[in-house]
Amino acid sequence: MSDIRLIVGLGNPGPEYQSTRHNAGAMFVESLASRFNCPLKFESKFFGFTGRFTLHGRDIRLLIPTTFMNKSGQAVAALANFYKIDYDQLLVAFDELDFDPGVAKFKIGGSSTQNGIRDIVASLANQREFLRLRIGIGHPGHKGKVTGHVLGKAAQAEQEKIDAAIDEAIRCTEILIKEDLVSAIQRLHSFKAD
Repeated sequence: MSDIRLIVGLGNPGPEYQSTRHNAGAMFVESLASRFNCPLKFESKFFGFTGRFTLHGRDIRLLIPTTFMNKSGQAVAALANFYKIDYDQLLVAFDELDFDPGVAKFKIGGSSTQNGIRDIVASLANQREFLRLRIGIGHPGHKGKVTGHVLGKAAQAEQEKIDAAIDEAIRCTEILIKEDLVSAIQRLHSFKAD
Protein backbone atom coordinates (compact mmCIF):
# COMPACT_ATOMS: atom_id res chain seq x y z
CA MET A 1 0.00 0.00 0.00
CA SER A 2 1.14 3.53 -0.70
CA ASP A 3 1.51 6.00 2.14
CA ILE A 4 -0.04 9.08 0.52
CA ARG A 5 -1.27 11.47 3.23
CA LEU A 6 -1.62 14.76 1.33
CA ILE A 7 -3.16 15.33 -2.11
CA VAL A 8 -2.66 18.80 -3.59
CA GLY A 9 -4.44 20.27 -6.62
CA LEU A 10 -2.72 23.20 -8.29
CA GLY A 11 -4.43 26.19 -9.86
CA ASN A 12 -4.77 29.95 -9.69
CA PRO A 13 -7.21 31.59 -7.23
CA GLY A 14 -10.28 33.60 -8.14
CA PRO A 15 -13.37 33.10 -10.29
CA GLU A 16 -11.64 34.28 -13.48
CA TYR A 17 -9.31 31.25 -13.35
CA GLN A 18 -11.71 28.68 -11.91
CA SER A 19 -12.52 26.75 -15.11
CA THR A 20 -9.26 27.34 -16.98
CA ARG A 21 -6.95 24.59 -18.19
CA HIS A 22 -4.29 25.70 -15.69
CA ASN A 23 -6.66 24.71 -12.87
CA ALA A 24 -6.92 21.05 -13.89
CA GLY A 25 -5.14 20.01 -10.67
CA ALA A 26 -7.57 22.00 -8.53
CA MET A 27 -10.46 20.44 -10.50
CA PHE A 28 -9.10 17.00 -9.63
CA VAL A 29 -9.02 17.74 -5.87
CA GLU A 30 -12.49 19.35 -6.01
CA SER A 31 -13.83 16.20 -7.71
CA LEU A 32 -12.03 13.98 -5.19
CA ALA A 33 -13.53 15.99 -2.30
CA SER A 34 -16.99 15.68 -3.83
CA ARG A 35 -16.58 11.94 -4.39
CA PHE A 36 -15.74 11.34 -0.72
CA ASN A 37 -18.12 13.94 0.77
CA CYS A 38 -15.16 15.92 2.07
CA PRO A 39 -15.98 19.62 2.49
CA LEU A 40 -13.13 21.98 1.65
CA LYS A 41 -12.74 25.04 3.87
CA PHE A 42 -10.36 27.95 3.69
CA GLU A 43 -7.57 27.92 6.29
CA SER A 44 -5.38 31.02 6.19
CA LYS A 45 -2.47 29.34 8.01
CA PHE A 46 -2.26 26.84 5.13
CA PHE A 47 -2.82 29.44 2.38
CA GLY A 48 -5.60 27.39 0.83
CA PHE A 49 -8.71 25.26 0.99
CA THR A 50 -8.25 22.05 2.95
CA GLY A 51 -10.21 18.95 3.79
CA ARG A 52 -9.72 15.57 5.42
CA PHE A 53 -11.26 12.15 4.88
CA THR A 54 -10.51 8.49 5.48
CA LEU A 55 -10.00 6.06 2.59
CA HIS A 56 -9.25 2.36 3.17
CA GLY A 57 -8.24 3.19 6.73
CA ARG A 58 -5.90 5.97 5.62
CA ASP A 59 -6.15 9.54 6.85
CA ILE A 60 -5.93 11.73 3.73
CA ARG A 61 -5.69 15.52 3.64
CA LEU A 62 -6.60 17.62 0.61
CA LEU A 63 -5.22 21.04 -0.29
CA ILE A 64 -5.98 23.56 -3.01
CA PRO A 65 -3.59 26.50 -2.55
CA THR A 66 -5.10 29.99 -2.85
CA THR A 67 -1.72 31.44 -3.70
CA PHE A 68 -0.98 31.94 -7.39
CA MET A 69 0.50 28.92 -9.13
CA ASN A 70 4.12 30.09 -8.88
CA LYS A 71 3.78 30.35 -5.07
CA SER A 72 2.17 26.91 -4.52
CA GLY A 73 5.06 25.76 -2.34
CA GLN A 74 4.08 28.21 0.41
CA ALA A 75 0.80 26.35 1.00
CA VAL A 76 2.25 22.85 0.57
CA ALA A 77 5.14 23.50 2.97
CA ALA A 78 2.85 25.10 5.58
CA LEU A 79 0.47 22.13 5.70
CA ALA A 80 3.10 19.41 5.29
CA ASN A 81 5.28 20.86 8.05
CA PHE A 82 2.34 21.35 10.42
CA TYR A 83 1.12 17.75 10.07
CA LYS A 84 4.63 16.25 9.66
CA ILE A 85 3.90 14.90 6.20
CA ASP A 86 7.03 13.88 4.33
CA TYR A 87 7.64 14.55 0.63
CA ASP A 88 7.14 10.86 -0.24
CA GLN A 89 3.62 11.02 1.28
CA LEU A 90 2.62 13.77 -1.16
CA LEU A 91 0.63 13.59 -4.42
CA VAL A 92 0.44 16.81 -6.47
CA ALA A 93 -2.00 17.11 -9.39
CA PHE A 94 -1.41 19.68 -12.14
CA ASP A 95 -2.02 20.49 -15.80
CA GLU A 96 0.36 18.98 -18.38
CA LEU A 97 0.92 20.62 -21.77
CA ASP A 98 2.73 17.57 -23.15
CA PHE A 99 -0.34 15.29 -22.87
CA ASP A 100 -3.52 15.52 -24.92
CA PRO A 101 -6.81 16.19 -23.14
CA GLY A 102 -8.17 12.85 -21.96
CA VAL A 103 -4.78 11.57 -20.76
CA ALA A 104 -3.50 11.57 -17.17
CA LYS A 105 -0.38 9.90 -15.78
CA PHE A 106 1.39 9.38 -12.50
CA LYS A 107 5.09 10.16 -12.20
CA ILE A 108 7.57 10.15 -9.33
CA GLY A 109 10.04 13.00 -9.25
CA GLY A 110 12.01 14.38 -12.16
CA SER A 111 12.26 17.91 -13.42
CA SER A 112 9.34 20.04 -14.51
CA THR A 113 8.79 23.30 -16.34
CA GLN A 114 5.48 23.71 -14.48
CA ASN A 115 5.80 26.75 -12.20
CA GLY A 116 3.80 25.29 -9.32
CA ILE A 117 5.88 22.11 -9.23
CA ARG A 118 9.12 24.10 -9.35
CA ASP A 119 8.00 26.20 -6.38
CA ILE A 120 6.96 23.11 -4.40
CA VAL A 121 10.35 21.50 -5.04
CA ALA A 122 12.05 24.68 -3.78
CA SER A 123 9.80 24.76 -0.68
CA LEU A 124 10.66 21.12 0.12
CA ALA A 125 14.41 21.80 0.27
CA ASN A 126 14.76 20.58 -3.33
CA GLN A 127 13.19 17.18 -2.67
CA ARG A 128 11.88 16.16 -6.11
CA GLU A 129 10.87 12.56 -5.47
CA PHE A 130 7.21 13.15 -4.67
CA LEU A 131 4.35 11.66 -6.66
CA ARG A 132 2.76 13.77 -9.36
CA LEU A 133 -0.46 13.42 -11.31
CA ARG A 134 -0.14 15.09 -14.71
CA ILE A 135 -3.49 15.90 -16.31
CA GLY A 136 -3.29 16.52 -20.06
CA ILE A 137 -4.51 19.85 -21.43
CA GLY A 138 -2.76 19.68 -24.83
CA HIS A 139 -0.29 22.11 -26.38
CA PRO A 140 -1.39 25.04 -28.54
CA GLY A 141 1.39 24.23 -31.03
CA HIS A 142 3.54 27.31 -30.52
CA LYS A 143 5.32 28.45 -27.36
CA GLY A 144 4.08 32.01 -27.90
CA LYS A 145 0.51 30.78 -27.43
CA VAL A 146 1.10 28.78 -24.23
CA THR A 147 0.10 31.47 -21.71
CA GLY A 148 -3.21 32.18 -23.43
CA HIS A 149 -3.84 28.45 -23.78
CA VAL A 150 -3.27 27.48 -20.16
CA LEU A 151 -5.17 30.51 -18.82
CA GLY A 152 -8.05 29.95 -21.25
CA LYS A 153 -11.07 27.69 -20.94
CA ALA A 154 -11.19 24.47 -22.92
CA ALA A 155 -13.85 23.96 -25.59
CA GLN A 156 -16.69 21.73 -24.38
CA ALA A 157 -15.52 18.57 -26.19
CA GLU A 158 -11.99 19.09 -24.87
CA GLN A 159 -13.25 19.76 -21.32
CA GLU A 160 -15.28 16.55 -21.43
CA LYS A 161 -12.06 14.63 -22.15
CA ILE A 162 -10.24 16.41 -19.30
CA ASP A 163 -13.16 15.59 -16.98
CA ALA A 164 -13.09 11.93 -18.07
CA ALA A 165 -9.35 11.73 -17.35
CA ILE A 166 -9.94 13.31 -13.92
CA ASP A 167 -12.67 10.74 -13.17
CA GLU A 168 -10.36 7.90 -14.12
CA ALA A 169 -7.52 9.46 -12.10
CA ILE A 170 -9.79 9.48 -9.03
CA ARG A 171 -10.48 5.75 -9.48
CA CYS A 172 -6.76 5.15 -9.88
CA THR A 173 -5.96 7.22 -6.79
CA GLU A 174 -8.23 4.85 -4.85
CA ILE A 175 -6.24 1.92 -6.30
CA LEU A 176 -3.00 3.71 -5.35
CA ILE A 177 -4.13 4.05 -1.73
CA LYS A 178 -5.78 0.62 -1.42
CA GLU A 179 -3.23 -1.41 -3.41
CA ASP A 180 -0.03 0.12 -4.81
CA LEU A 181 1.44 2.55 -7.32
CA VAL A 182 2.20 -0.13 -9.93
CA SER A 183 -1.47 -1.19 -10.13
CA ALA A 184 -2.60 2.45 -10.28
CA ILE A 185 -0.11 3.25 -13.06
CA GLN A 186 -1.05 0.18 -15.10
CA ARG A 187 -4.68 1.23 -15.13
CA LEU A 188 -4.31 4.99 -15.52
CA HIS A 189 -1.61 4.89 -18.19
CA SER A 190 -3.75 2.66 -20.41
CA PHE A 191 -6.67 5.12 -20.30
CA LYS A 192 -7.44 7.70 -22.97
CA ALA A 193 -10.81 9.45 -23.20
CA ASP A 194 -12.45 9.25 -26.64
